[in-house]
Amino acid sequence: MKKLLCLFSILFLTFGVVGCDKKVENKNIEGSLEEIMEKLYEGIKEEEMPMMVENIPLTEENFQYYAFTSAKYKEAIASESMTGSTAHSVVLIRLEDSNEADAVVKEIKEKADPRKWICVEAEKLYVLNKGDLVVLIMSNELADPIKTNFENLK
Repeated sequence: MKKLLCLFSILFLTFGVVGCDKKVENKNIEGSLEEIMEKLYEGIKEEEMPMMVENIPLTEENFQYYAFTSAKYKEAIASESMTGSTAHSVVLIRLEDSNEADAVVKEIKEKADPRKWICVEAEKLYVLNKGDLVVLIMSNELADPIKTNFENLK
């Protein structure tokens, strides 16, 4: 009886330890960057939005200005106000390799300049990732709802 109880205890502990060792899978977010950007602005009223916000495709020439990194990426867009006196920027980057996401997030946090508009400064700066997708949010009162929307992406 003691041997049987000991055997069950060992099996239970073994499966318990193995079960606790599983990592949460960090899945890539499906959809185009334009579709994802729309999801980031969901729930924000039009009158709360900065004037003339548009998506800007990022290229080799402008990528570092908006993203503050030289990371290898598949595609990237920035959503910014077309008026220079508004501190608002949301940048979505789909990386070539999702294993680089943590390093890219760290680099952007170190290099991002919330005063890139010279006359104004973004009050909040967030850099997050999900799978191969990295987001840089520099804004004022809109930063928190955009961050929450990004965290809720599936």
